[in-house]
Amino acid sequence: MDIQPLHTKIMKTIQATSGTIVLEDAMNFPRAESNLYLVAADGNITWKAEKPDPYTLYSRVRFNDDGVTLSTYTLGGHACDLDLGTGKILSKTSIQ
Repeated sequence: MDIQPLHTKIMKTIQATSGTIVLEDAMNFPRAESNLYLVAADGNITWKAEKPDPYTLYSRVRFNDDGVTLSTYTLGGHACDLDLGTGKILSKTSIQ
């Protein structure tokens, strides 16, 4: 499936059983939105990742060893674990 970015360019994709996790470039991405989201096989966006701060964006993402959570980092200095099924924050830490 060819995924088109919402606003900028796609920096990373991760294939999951529920779809494709997409991380878009934070440069010029609207701060009020989330640049990390899950696209289902039908091309629809299943979720946009919850952000620890309304004006930060994600800079890195990877699967955790458990296979059901994502480890993320933001430009605002947060490390977060996200639920793969919902995109909701399970835990967060400030790394500044």
